[in-house]
Amino acid sequence: MSKSESSVVDRIAQVLPSLSDAHRRLADYVLGKPFKVAVMTIDEFASACEVSNATANRFVRKLGLPGYPQFRALLAQGFEQALAPVERLRLERTRAASAADIFSASLYEDQRNFELTRMSLSTDECEKAVRAVLGARRIFIVGFGSSGFLAGFLQRNLTVHCDVVKSLATLGGVSEAARQISRIRKGDLLISICFPRYLADTVTLTKSAREAGANVLAITDKPTSPIAKHADVCLYASSERQYLSNSETAALGMIEALSAAVAHRSENSLDDVAQLTEAVMPWLSNQDDNHD
Repeated sequence: MSKSESSVVDRIAQVLPSLSDAHRRLADYVLGKPFKVAVMTIDEFASACEVSNATANRFVRKLGLPGYPQFRALLAQGFEQALAPVERLRLERTRAASAADIFSASLYEDQRNFELTRMSLSTDECEKAVRAVLGARRIFIVGFGSSGFLAGFLQRNLTVHCDVVKSLATLGGVSEAARQISRIRKGDLLISICFPRYLADTVTLTKSAREAGANVLAITDKPTSPIAKHADVCLYASSERQYLSNSETAALGMIEALSAAVAHRSENSLDDVAQLTEAVMPWLSNQDDNHD
């Protein structure tokens, strides 16, 4: 957390007991999404919190700041590098933004998400996650929507080192996933992948697996995610995106990282990879075969 962000947090903490419901809603939004608020106009900030501009202004003054521009400037300090392409794109949208500007802003956001994800890694949680995967009797992976693609990728990676790995994101949909969850038992591991916008089906199935006695590993964006409270282990990947509802880039990176750690720790990893390579060799292209 940057020094300037801490300053805003300290100001909010000092006045929190005296805040009205509307002001508390604004405070919660700032604490949960400081970077996003730092690039918002007062209209956008007020709209996101479903209050009037006047209420947002009164909240800022409650923090001891003369107005919204000063509040936003204070919050933005320390985010300059990440904010630069976003601010440039905001300016360009009033005229005409080039495709390259949009590419640049998007990649900067992903870069920031990766760095936030790396900085928030917990040594203890990473260790628990690897032990949970390698110690599981069976592994079930649940994730729907865009998380369904992530679930398939994780299944593909873990299958190399684990005997039974099933993705529940199948053509049968949620009902088939529920049937599979009904078979889950103690000693099994459910890996639940869930990012904004959180799907209720994923939360429900995660809770069911936990109640059945399975271990639960959550891959999600933050501790307030609805699946976090049902998990034994949580891995957090930052997913903020200015112009889309969510970014899967850091989540995919976390899945790659988990897969790499499992491969490193697995006792038979070399044999597993050698066996896989031998199995796929007949289907690999060899340029030398194309030469006369």
